[in-house]
Amino acid sequence: MSENSSPAKYFLSGGFGGVCTVLAGHPMDTVKVRLQTMPVPQPGEVALYGGTWDCFRKTVQREGFRGLYKGMSAPLTGVAPIFAISFLGFGIGKKLVKNKEEEALTKSQLFAAGAFSGIFTTSIMAPGERIKCLLQIQQGGNVPQKYSGMVDCAKQLYAEGGIRSIYKGSVATILRDVPASGMYFMTYEWVKEVLVPVDASAKMKVLATVVAGGCAGIANWLVAMPADVLKSRLQTAPEGTYPNGMRDVFKQLMEREGPTALYKGVTPVMLRAFPANAACFMGFEIAVKFLDWVAPNL
Repeated sequence: MSENSSPAKYFLSGGFGGVCTVLAGHPMDTVKVRLQTMPVPQPGEVALYGGTWDCFRKTVQREGFRGLYKGMSAPLTGVAPIFAISFLGFGIGKKLVKNKEEEALTKSQLFAAGAFSGIFTTSIMAPGERIKCLLQIQQGGNVPQKYSGMVDCAKQLYAEGGIRSIYKGSVATILRDVPASGMYFMTYEWVKEVLVPVDASAKMKVLATVVAGGCAGIANWLVAMPADVLKSRLQTAPEGTYPNGMRDVFKQLMEREGPTALYKGVTPVMLRAFPANAACFMGFEIAVKFLDWVAPNL
């Protein structure tokens, strides 16, 4: 990322990168949410899914490949502004933490700038995540579908509990995204700096972008995963299940399943993280170069 790119270029390029992320990563995101929210089997019962591959196989078997893209309309609709605002927040954050205009940012400054970007996105991210998760956990086949799509889901949530119902899980989303965004952007900049020598070829720079983007995605989810599990459960639970929000979710999870449950769904997350975020940063860098060409003064 160029230190001199304008906020407008960060905004537009981040939106394009976000679309690339969803298209590349949504199937594994669906598997992740289904693993995170599946019922805890009673003694003698078999778990709904035996793991990542079993969940993937059963979803395709029962619902076809389209089942893996359930709920994609919500993140795809929101992802352009979400990533646009996230990258814009990072661009602004970098300017805020800089002591001198010409100096390179330290790793802690990059983390702070990235964390700042996480605050920006919650207003759009939280309702989109809520709707996405509710659509993703709907089973196919002969099971009746409560929601016919993104708009119907939003309407029903509003009818049931107003705007608060749509924004359920906002605190959990902030707790997930602020530290995770800091790790995300810091890792990308750091890995790219390590991989790209001063005299690097164009091909080397492209490869470095792919690797750095993938590593950033993995680092992001290593930090975000526990809060994401709690968020998914809170956002998909019937109203009144957890009166104290995340505290109740955490307490119940610890009592019934133990600390390892905080990393439920980690396999599909990691399988998704590398290609999805490599696609994101490739899309971002391509968009920046395109904008530099068509609108150098933007």
